[in-house]
Amino acid sequence: MIPVGLARGPGHYEGLIAPWNPSRVPELPEFEQLNTTAAHNHVFDAVRDALYALGLDAERFGSTEWNPLSSLVPAQGCVVLKPNFIRHWNPQSRESKNYGSVQSVITHGAVVRAMAEYAFLAVGSRGRVVLAEASQQDCDFERIREIAGLDAIRSSFGNRGLDFEIIDLRREAVNFQDGVIVNRQALPGDPAGYRAVDLGDRSFFTNSGLDPARMRGADYDPGPTSTHHSAGRNAYLLSETVLSSDLIINLPKLKTHKKTGVTLALKNMVGINGDKNWLPHHCAGAPSEGGDEFPGHAWVDRSRSWLTEIGRQMLRRGIGTRLIRLYRRTEQSVRGDAFIRAGNWHGNRTTWRMCGDLNRCVYYSDAEGFQSEARRPLKTVLTVLDGIVAGEGNGPLAPEDVPLGAILASTDPIAVDLVAIRLMGFDERRIPKVWQSIQADDLRVTEVHQPTDVIVHERNLQTGHIRRYSLDEVHCDRAFMPHPGWLNAIERSKDQPAGETKATEGKFA
Repeated sequence: MIPVGLARGPGHYEGLIAPWNPSRVPELPEFEQLNTTAAHNHVFDAVRDALYALGLDAERFGSTEWNPLSSLVPAQGCVVLKPNFIRHWNPQSRESKNYGSVQSVITHGAVVRAMAEYAFLAVGSRGRVVLAEASQQDCDFERIREIAGLDAIRSSFGNRGLDFEIIDLRREAVNFQDGVIVNRQALPGDPAGYRAVDLGDRSFFTNSGLDPARMRGADYDPGPTSTHHSAGRNAYLLSETVLSSDLIINLPKLKTHKKTGVTLALKNMVGINGDKNWLPHHCAGAPSEGGDEFPGHAWVDRSRSWLTEIGRQMLRRGIGTRLIRLYRRTEQSVRGDAFIRAGNWHGNRTTWRMCGDLNRCVYYSDAEGFQSEARRPLKTVLTVLDGIVAGEGNGPLAPEDVPLGAILASTDPIAVDLVAIRLMGFDERRIPKVWQSIQADDLRVTEVHQPTDVIVHERNLQTGHIRRYSLDEVHCDRAFMPHPGWLNAIERSKDQPAGETKATEGKFA
C-alpha cells in the first residue's frame, strides 16, 4: 500500500506573520529562545502532523531526535523546495459572489517555512536548501517575495548561520496590457544553467495523433514549441539546480485548473522550466481539425482561432500591437470571460501529456543526465500539498477560496493527487494526467496501479492517533466547483460505491 499523510486544521492563515516561525516542538529546541509569531502557527502543526502521519522517522517522533527527512536526503545534501508561485494576485474581487484571494492561488509562506526547517534539519549547515520557481511570465516576483515572506524567512535562517537560497528560474519576465505583451525584461535565471532533456519516443506525445505544427506554447512564435516536439524529439529545457538536487520537496497548491482539471503535484512541475515556449499547451483548431483549442464548430470560435493565428504572426514581427489590443478589449466587452479558448476545457489533449513528460524528466534524471533505461525513478520527490485555503472554479489564476484546512504528504505524486481529487469531489478517471500516469507501462513515476493501492493515514490532532482508511473512504465535505471548461466532465458521481476496507486506529510511536 502507498501511504498518504493527511492532517487537518483551521481553513485559514489568520494571525500568522512572516517569517512564520515554527511552533515550539522538541526537534527544534532553538525556538524556545526565539520570538514566536503573534498567533500559534497551526500551519506548521499541520505540516508536521502530515509528515508524521506519512510515517517519516515515526519511531522518534516527539523526541529531540525526530528528523523526518533524514531517510530521504543525505547530510550535506541539496534540497530544492518547489512551491506554486504562479502569480502575485487573484483578480476575484471582494465584491464578487464568492471571494477569491491570492491565498488560493499560491503556496503559503508558512508551508514553505515549515519544510525549509525540516530540510535544514536533515542536511545540516553544510547542506543546501534552495527555493526555486519559474512563475508565470507576468508575475512580479518581488511581490511574491513580499506576500510569501521569503526575505523574512531568509533573514531568519541567516541569523542562525544558514543560507536559504531563492531562485527565480525564469529567463524573461513580461508585462501584459489587454492580454498583449508590451515589454520584456531579461532575467538571470538559474545560476547553474539549464539542461535540455529529450524524451524522444518515451514521451506521452508519442503516437498521440497530435500534429506538432498545431502545437502552441507560452509565446507568440509557435516555432520553438513545434520544433522541440517533432522529428522524433520531445525536449524540455529544465533547471539544472532542480535536476541535480538530492531531494525535491514539491509544494503545490490544491486548486482547480483550466487545462488539466486540477493543479496538485503533477502540474506543479511546470515551474522548473527555463523556457515555457518549449511546453505545448494546446493544439490550434477544433477537434475535427486535429486541434483541442475549443469544442464544437461554432463560427465565432473558428473565427477567433483564425484571428488569433494572424495576431500571433503580427505580434511575433512586432506589428499591430494597438490593433490587437483594441480587438481584445472589444472581445472582453462583448463576450466577457465565459467562453472556452486556448485549450481551457476537458477536451485538451495536449497539456496533460506535457505534464506527464515533465514528471518523467524529473524522476528519471540525476546529476549525470536523463537515464532512459532506468527501471525505477532515480529522483526522490516529497510532495507536501497546501490545502489550508484551497481554490475552486476559475483556477489556477482566479480561483475562489475554499477553507479546506488540509495538508497532504506523500513520496508518490499520484497517491497524493488521488486523495486530493477525492477531497474535491472529483473522479480521477476523468482527469487524464492522473489516470494515464496510472495506466502507463513506461517510465512510471508512481507505484499506484489502481486506486485501491492508496491508503490514507490521518492524524487526529486531539488524540494523536493515526486513522488508516482506503481511498474510497476519503470524505468530501463539499464538492468543489470545477473550472467552467470542466463543468459536468470531472465530477464524481454521487452513486459511486464506497470501498469496503474498514478504517483502523493506530499510533506510529
